Amino acid sequence: MTNIAFFEPISATGRPDEGLRYRPTTFAASLWAPGTLNGPAVCGLAARAVEAEFGNDEFVPARCTIDLFKAARDIVTSTRVRLVRSGGRIRVVDVDVVQHPDGADEVVVARGTTVFLRTSTNPPGQRWQRPADAVTFRAPEIIADDDLSPRFASDAADDTVGEWEKDMANHQNGHRKRMWSRAAPIVAGEKLTPFQRAVVSAESASLVSNWGSTGIGFINCDLTVALSRLPSGERVGVEADVHIEDDGVSVSNAGLYDAEGMFGTALVTAVNNAAAQIDFTTVDTSERYREA
Repeated sequence: MTNIAFFEPISATGRPDEGLRYRPTTFAASLWAPGTLNGPAVCGLAARAVEAEFGNDEFVPARCTIDLFKAARDIVTSTRVRLVRSGGRIRVVDVDVVQHPDGADEVVVARGTTVFLRTSTNPPGQRWQRPADAVTFRAPEIIADDDLSPRFASDAADDTVGEWEKDMANHQNGHRKRMWSRAAPIVAGEKLTPFQRAVVSAESASLVSNWGSTGIGFINCDLTVALSRLPSGERVGVEADVHIEDDGVSVSNAGLYDAEGMFGTALVTAVNNAAAQIDFTTVDTSERYREA
């Protein structure tokens, strides 16, 4: 995946550099509207900035919330981070995703807060967890490293778990959905960290939860990722778990999985965007590695 990334690093003057600013690539393009960026790209850039500045092996990024309150455009983008709190067991970091239009003032298009918690041991006692026989997510069989195509599955009409396959069009229905994907790198020349992989993958909670029988007509305006641990391996699974909708607003929660099991959840709120609804029976996503 050396030639795949959401952004290329540039300096403030436009020269290739280690990257104070970033230029979006075609892989960051959104299906919602021309000239805009997709959620995984924006959320990934925010997560990368927070971890690069304040990540620590003694702390796990237990919660990452990103508000996507303005459509990000296909223009030069940067991030700003600031430490809000640094304590013995908790560290809180804020981030802004900033865009730089030519000849105009900068624009903040997203902001986020990440809470890092110090790792230790679990307290004594027993607590409820979902029984193993009630878990419905099962990762696909071994997939070749160079196979970048995400896999999709949806429940059958009798609520049994359906088979994994590549064709999205076969899963445009009103049933529960799940996906298994290898996230794209955020910045060219860099490998994803487990935290970055979790956030980029978790943004697909909106896809698997808001995608229905006629396509996806809800667009998420935020993402909250909660992690008890970081994922292992190159691929992450996202499975719709809760979805409610009323009066043009939806709330969805999805489970996050690696090959070892569940490691977190993703929560999204979304608003009606039916005017730009995406119909996956007519959109060809096979030409590019996008929204995965």
